[in-house]
Amino acid sequence: MGPNSSKRGKFLFNDRIVPKVFFVITSLFCFSFTGSVVVPKKSSPKVAIVKEGDRYQLYKDGKPYWIQGAGGYTYYEKLVENGGNSVRLWSTVGAKECMDKAEKLGLTVTLTLDLGHERKGFNYSDKQAVKKQFEEIKKQVLEFKDHPALLMWAVGNEIDQFAKNYEVWDAVNDIVKFIHQVDPDHPVTTMMAGVPAKHIKEMMKRCPGMDILSINAFKWIEPVRKDITAAGWTGPYLIGEWGASGYWETDKVPWGTFIEETSTQKAEVCAERYQKGIIDNYDRCLGSYVFYWGWKQARTHTLLSLFSEDGQEIGVIDILHKYWTGKERANKAPTILPIGIDELKTHKGVYLNPSTQHHAYTNAKDPDGDALSYKWEIYHESTEKKEGGDKEEKPKVLEGLVVEGKTKTLLFKAPEKEGAYRLFVTVYDGKNHIATANAPFFVKK
Repeated sequence: MGPNSSKRGKFLFNDRIVPKVFFVITSLFCFSFTGSVVVPKKSSPKVAIVKEGDRYQLYKDGKPYWIQGAGGYTYYEKLVENGGNSVRLWSTVGAKECMDKAEKLGLTVTLTLDLGHERKGFNYSDKQAVKKQFEEIKKQVLEFKDHPALLMWAVGNEIDQFAKNYEVWDAVNDIVKFIHQVDPDHPVTTMMAGVPAKHIKEMMKRCPGMDILSINAFKWIEPVRKDITAAGWTGPYLIGEWGASGYWETDKVPWGTFIEETSTQKAEVCAERYQKGIIDNYDRCLGSYVFYWGWKQARTHTLLSLFSEDGQEIGVIDILHKYWTGKERANKAPTILPIGIDELKTHKGVYLNPSTQHHAYTNAKDPDGDALSYKWEIYHESTEKKEGGDKEEKPKVLEGLVVEGKTKTLLFKAPEKEGAYRLFVTVYDGKNHIATANAPFFVKK
């Protein structure tokens, strides 16, 4: 659950911090009071950042608001059931439907204004292209600024990634100034990939009105506070994406592909990351959005997905439920051990001869004593090399290789063609919860 809130502080309006006592005195007729909490009316922003001593606190409609959020487009009812309160979207495309649903369920939305990326060919030195983008973004802001579910704006997602042209922050500045003019009710952030110190410095210099800095961080979430401070940002921040370890930050096998955590390992590391990377920094961190609330192919179909393709939940959601509600879930996901293949050490790379038979094994347990069932599958290793969350296609499952595989042990035949493959197992508890694990292997003559 969110950290408790102090009641004394300063309101942060766009690029100005206003002492709360001054704000109350000068706006006496514009406020009502509930206890010692100031409740803004029409003349004050619906969402504001309050400086309370050495702490930054987000306020929504006059009440402290700690973001217990998830990034995704589906399973919003599940988010509410597990104690979540906010959704993150990456574009205004299709946003109205999502925001309408979120509003009905009592969820807020951080809405991203999707900007051009240098890595995709957008040139921020092209004044005509930048002006055209600005005019389009203005329309989007005017369309969504009064939506009741809107919590804040995110001007661009990871526009810093692989970018060398710092003029991008001049373009962001124009958009931030426009938002502050037409929508003082909602603060503005931008989502950065990791902690790019040079981009943070340039953003601060070129876009001084940025209200919140947002960082997308996975395995390296714990150092975020220290690193952004070293880069010069001492204000409030948000974790825009976080979760299991990404393919770009895990150990690799000899042929270069990554080793993925089991769903149990993901739950364990996510518990630690949420505590140390988010909760422990409550004085500056305003909350977070876990990634990914739904199903998404990202090198594998299980790496960052909190749900299977048919909507079954992994153990990370058990962890989120406990943090967000303060209670254990009534029924939890199974736990699972990493896959073994024959007597080989999978972390050192498993090489198999074509068309030969082999054994694989795991062990899964259910904390509720539910009966478990197993599904084993073999896929080609994905050849997708997309970055920044761009859409990837899932490889097709390879048929005819599983000889016996309905329990925790598997007898399978190696593919006949040389190349990189990956063996997956999914364990079901019959209560809409699963455990997942996979192991890469290479077929070589």
